[in-house]
Amino acid sequence: MKLKDKVKFIIFLIVFLCLALGIGIGVYYLADVVFNGSVLEWLARNFFYSEPQYDPSTRHLGYAYRPDWPKLKGLFLVLFFAVLTIYVFSVYLVAHFHAKSRVRKSISATGRMLHTYMHHDVEPDEVFPTAYAEVATQVVQIKSTMQRHEQAMRTETDRKNDLITYLAHDLKTPLTSVIGYLDLLEEASDMPAEQRKKYIHVTLEKSLRLEKLINEFFEITKYNLQQIVLEKETIDLSFLLMQLTDEFYPLLSAHGNTVELQAEDDLTVYGDSMKLARVFNNILKNAISYSYPNTPIKVYAGKREQDIFICFINQGKTIPAEKLNAIFEKFFRLDEARSTNTGGAGLGLAIAKEIVTLHGGSISASSENEMTTFSVSLPSY
Repeated sequence: MKLKDKVKFIIFLIVFLCLALGIGIGVYYLADVVFNGSVLEWLARNFFYSEPQYDPSTRHLGYAYRPDWPKLKGLFLVLFFAVLTIYVFSVYLVAHFHAKSRVRKSISATGRMLHTYMHHDVEPDEVFPTAYAEVATQVVQIKSTMQRHEQAMRTETDRKNDLITYLAHDLKTPLTSVIGYLDLLEEASDMPAEQRKKYIHVTLEKSLRLEKLINEFFEITKYNLQQIVLEKETIDLSFLLMQLTDEFYPLLSAHGNTVELQAEDDLTVYGDSMKLARVFNNILKNAISYSYPNTPIKVYAGKREQDIFICFINQGKTIPAEKLNAIFEKFFRLDEARSTNTGGAGLGLAIAKEIVTLHGGSISASSENEMTTFSVSLPSY
């Protein structure tokens, strides 16, 4: 308790006791004077013995009063407990309302300090007194966490906005080419068949590129609206990986890559087959995009003591450490300049991480000596 508050409390208590004493004197005056001694008569009648006594000096017969001590003791005992009860109750009321007042003031002061610290660039010791050291420590941690989250959201928003800007700009090039080649085909009705075939092929390529960019737009939009819900079942992981590598054969062939799958037999997990297929799809697609042509992509899957592991290893440019740490963040692309067709909206690995986390597993990446490894671990049930 601060000195100022102590002084206020002592003054308030003294005033209260003086007021109680004044009330006591007032009650006595009321009983003895206003009621003309009726209280004393009641005391004499109920708590004293009266005996006739002759007064020689006045030659009158009077009465002598002798205390009835057992009754007086009982009266004093009742009065003592009554006064004690009133006193304790009064002190309790005073302390209660004083404590409530202090709590209100403390809450108001804490609220002002919190508002000042959270909305201004000040040091904690400039706002919080020593008595609030524990509160200050917790508030500093909360503010630091909020600032990190705000910074992460700003970074994510900036990446998303940059990506949308890039996509909007990139849409113009294939669209302009498609319109241009279609105009030529429409105007030159006598165009040689070989040249016509070439223009149609270029138009198709540009149209496919345009479709890919539009799909990226949809992917960005869907990510903000989607809520991943798992529908778990027992999955034959070995078969799932084998099926996945077969489906990627056209894309692998176009890039000159192959997949070398080594998975243990009877490897099962309990999870959402569609969602996990999407995880492996995104990782494999990323491996193909950033692999050197005509190199193998190795996939290993096996069981350890407490989990099941799946590794994807591809040969390509070493990913710098600063980019490797951010590779699972939303809207992050290794090819920030978008100078090639590699990569997409920068959501594939972020979605993969969310799905793996929902399954109670983990996902990580490492890259050195032109070898990049993505590792996924899932709980074994």
